[in-house]
Amino acid sequence: MSIQAPSSVVMIRPDQFHPNPQTAGDNVFQTELSNDPAAIAAKAQNEFDQAVSALQGAGIGVHVFQDHGVDTPDSVFPNNWFSTHAGGSVAVYPMYAENRRRERRSDVIEMLKQDYRVQEVVDYSGLEPDGLYLEGTGAMVIDHLTRVAYVARSHRADPILLERFCTQFGYEPIVFDAVDQNGVPVYHTNVLMAIGTKVAMVGLDMIPDRDRRAEIERRLREPDREVVALTHEQIHAFAGNAIELSSPDGRVLALSQCAFDALTPDQVITLEQSVRLLPLSIPTLESAGGSVRCMLAGIHLSKRNP
Repeated sequence: MSIQAPSSVVMIRPDQFHPNPQTAGDNVFQTELSNDPAAIAAKAQNEFDQAVSALQGAGIGVHVFQDHGVDTPDSVFPNNWFSTHAGGSVAVYPMYAENRRRERRSDVIEMLKQDYRVQEVVDYSGLEPDGLYLEGTGAMVIDHLTRVAYVARSHRADPILLERFCTQFGYEPIVFDAVDQNGVPVYHTNVLMAIGTKVAMVGLDMIPDRDRRAEIERRLREPDREVVALTHEQIHAFAGNAIELSSPDGRVLALSQCAFDALTPDQVITLEQSVRLLPLSIPTLESAGGSVRCMLAGIHLSKRNP
């Protein structure tokens, strides 16, 4: 098992799924769907169930929770409201959109305490009334090997709260500006960057500051890691929204079918030198503006003995 690649994840099965109007203002990855809510929800649930089966078939432990929220359209993306860290720490985060705050649920935290060794739960969600937001491993892409938190500047990653988190959890923050081809700031860092044990994928062209771009590439390469540069088109196809996982047969890179189809043959060859690619078909779920990485909240905790 790699410290970077968890072997178990938490996933939330959606109920009333649809793109979130409260996040549409800055999430350019969202797309409109038909006006048949029941059909959309059924497609989303089917894609979710198939993704769970594929992950379990690859040897990944999946803890599935059913969403029963009245107005929680983004509940399928739990990586924004909590994260786990080696040594037994859990962080709970403040969310920008009001309806996303309803996604936090105590039964997930209780399961973690029961099945894994949890020493502390640090809850930052009480800072929402102060307008301080830090949307978990959406706003931060964490390199557990070098203890770095990469963060694209946005109102979803408050610098004061980021500094507090990094001090408390022992990470070095590396903050940078990132924009798409139209000059629109990237809303979440994890749409442009995925860090594995031996390979990282990153939309370097989205970082306009040349010196900062070179520094980030150098830092990503430090622990003997390959860097695969992604184009704007590949980023928009969610190629950067992937996650490395540990299976009994080695490391797996979970990504969407859309993301896989956007990769070049040479990129696939580079990736497959260190991971097995596991494409998941989730076109309906991706309409909400997130992809596979957003759906999987990795568990970086030690299991309790049975």
